[in-house]
Amino acid sequence: MASAVIISVLILTILSLLKVNVLVALVISAFSAGLMADLSLAETVEMFVKNMGGNANTALSYILLGGFAAAIAYTGITKGIVQFLRKAVKGKRGFMLIAIAIIASLSQNAVPVHIAFIPILIPPLIALFDKMKLDRRAVATSLTFGLKAPYVMLPVGFGLIFHETIQDSMANSGIELSVREIASSMIIPGLGMVVGLFIAIFMTYRKQRDYSQIQPEGQPTEFDDIDDQPFKFEKIHLMTLIAILAALVVQIVTEEMVLGALTGLVLMFVLVAVPFKESEQVMSKGISMMGMIAFIMLAASGFGGVLQKTGSVEALVNASSGMLEGQKALVAFILLLVGLVVTMGIGTSFGTIPILAVLFVPIASQAGFSPLAIAALIGTAGALGDAGSPASDSTLGPTAGLNVDGKHNHIWDTVVPTFIHFNIPLFIFGWIASLIL
Repeated sequence: MASAVIISVLILTILSLLKVNVLVALVISAFSAGLMADLSLAETVEMFVKNMGGNANTALSYILLGGFAAAIAYTGITKGIVQFLRKAVKGKRGFMLIAIAIIASLSQNAVPVHIAFIPILIPPLIALFDKMKLDRRAVATSLTFGLKAPYVMLPVGFGLIFHETIQDSMANSGIELSVREIASSMIIPGLGMVVGLFIAIFMTYRKQRDYSQIQPEGQPTEFDDIDDQPFKFEKIHLMTLIAILAALVVQIVTEEMVLGALTGLVLMFVLVAVPFKESEQVMSKGISMMGMIAFIMLAASGFGGVLQKTGSVEALVNASSGMLEGQKALVAFILLLVGLVVTMGIGTSFGTIPILAVLFVPIASQAGFSPLAIAALIGTAGALGDAGSPASDSTLGPTAGLNVDGKHNHIWDTVVPTFIHFNIPLFIFGWIASLIL
């Protein structure tokens, strides 16, 4: 049964690398896991569909956020943002990429909108990126860094949710730690991501890339030309800012992304920032932009449910650690490897933590790890795979923004680069943290 996790995730990875649609690859991988766990095809389908609801809230949020983003773009306010960035970075690729990483980081704590800013900010910048001959793989790594590193290291915004999830999961297994202690245990793993970001920006993707030579695989972008006409702030832009602020406040107060996105979208029409007659067109654009992400998140939840309900994850952990008793370095390595495999398949670090913690705590405690080291193991294992998973919103979001002209491949231009530059250093630094804490 332990092999079901490994083989199904391997199937997912191979199919994705072969450019099979991620949604199709997830369904095939989930069915493979169920069949290998001795379930019938009918039972696997039932379990898969039943567990798809785990990400229903997130999927609906992304659909509404897509519509909200399309409405904001309709008003032309993004033109002002683009012109500001052009003046601020003055064509310097390093400054541009660092600025994007900072903006993405703020979306996780200071202004917790997660990936909602990407379809608003990135498509209007595509023409500028192409003029600079900026490698979009560097942009993808900057975006994914900002979507992931803050919640790994900082107990603020989404990071507070992540660290509290680790805290609660460990408490359920008998280890009590404060959020501050958990945050301190995750500093070393998080520094690995910082190293990975600088390697990507200043070493791996520093060469120019001419996108005029790349054949698009999808519809052409609506942002082909850079508009040099000075941006003029008008009433509709004020109404747009009010809608954005209202969406942010509602999301923070209610802690529901669905309500925040819905508030912003409705206000865009009520305040006539977007004419009501354009509502159908705006929503169609929003769904086309974010709809696939929503369905992939639903399928990822179903896949995770199949792995969890069949006991495949527990069997894998027990089989991996049972033969390494007394060898802390190898135990830590295997546990992190299990976390990487599981999160790669499920695509969510937050959802992986409770699954792993109940298994990691007794095994790591018996192997002699300190509570802080166990927290580092659980947090790192949960975060591993998020950046390099085909089904993660940390990779799907950047692709949705960068592929508006069909010239940015999800797997080879987002998933593979982020896996190399974030999962590898995160694994190494997390392994080191578990041994020295």
